[in-house]
Amino acid sequence: MDAPDIHIRSVGTALPGPPVDNAAVGRRFGMDALWEQWVDAFVGTRSRHLAVDLESGERRHSLVDMGEQAARRALEAAGVDAASVDLMVFATATPDVLMPASVNLVADRLGIDDVPTYQLQSGCSGAFQALDVAYKMLLTGLHRTALVIGADTCAKHLDLSADLRSLPPTEMVNFMLFGDGAGAIVLSTEPTPGSVRLHRVLNRLTGLGRAPAQTIEWFGTADRHEKRPSSSEDYKAIEESVPVMAVEILQELLEDLDWQESDVDYLLPPQLSGQMTAKIVAELGMVDAQEVSCVRETGNNGNALPFLQLERLLPRMVQGDRALGIAIESSKWIKAGFALEKV
Repeated sequence: MDAPDIHIRSVGTALPGPPVDNAAVGRRFGMDALWEQWVDAFVGTRSRHLAVDLESGERRHSLVDMGEQAARRALEAAGVDAASVDLMVFATATPDVLMPASVNLVADRLGIDDVPTYQLQSGCSGAFQALDVAYKMLLTGLHRTALVIGADTCAKHLDLSADLRSLPPTEMVNFMLFGDGAGAIVLSTEPTPGSVRLHRVLNRLTGLGRAPAQTIEWFGTADRHEKRPSSSEDYKAIEESVPVMAVEILQELLEDLDWQESDVDYLLPPQLSGQMTAKIVAELGMVDAQEVSCVRETGNNGNALPFLQLERLLPRMVQGDRALGIAIESSKWIKAGFALEKV
């Protein structure tokens, strides 16, 4: 039996609350205008959406809340009811709790039951890993409709009592890079008029012998009073490695598909920060492809980002258009990518 084509039927996203700009973050932590200018120039992210209220510290949105909202929007847009979903895959680096898995809590809220569910714990490449799992399971012909979700709540890791001026750059940058959000898509073996075919998903660990460039700790009752930072980032290592790796992913996808650079109409580049994305796009040199980015407005909300890019992309595609998406996870150097075509 020939393997079926896999199609994206719809996408849905959820962002918690109104955007929080750099000035608001600066005021909250007592930073001056010079610091705000530094953020604009060095990070290049203007705003982000936060699940936590900056003033009170109240947690207003959970990962499951956002995952449910994004999933409902995707299902509605696809005209698919919960009973038609026969596979769920969820990617996150920031689950609400270790158990039960967030994917199962979202499934319960949606009324989905008696189907395989999977939760992947990973950072910027997690959404691509979830797509890869769903894509390959649909190719078997044993499933027809998959709901794939990516979400993160990074703000819950921020210490709102911190003095930003006393923090080393590896910790301070996290207050400006990250935001919160969720996204979901419906994948199907059954095409609909104007659907987008998912041609290829690339997902590969390439970190053998390389130190992690991003670390997020989990503090249990035995070690919650440890002095080590909850998160840290080697921005310099990321700056040096990510553009090079992005080019490698681009070339591998093009070679795999026998596409030329001129065949690609849209490029969805990695979304670490506004400035980093600009550097990556320049390195890729895809001058004929339209860039689809959102990180300057949404912040880096991890596994939600590819879905936010897809939400911007899909309405713009016309028959025959092709798109490539690229992501790199610096926690242990994972390459990821996908290729799409409007049919």
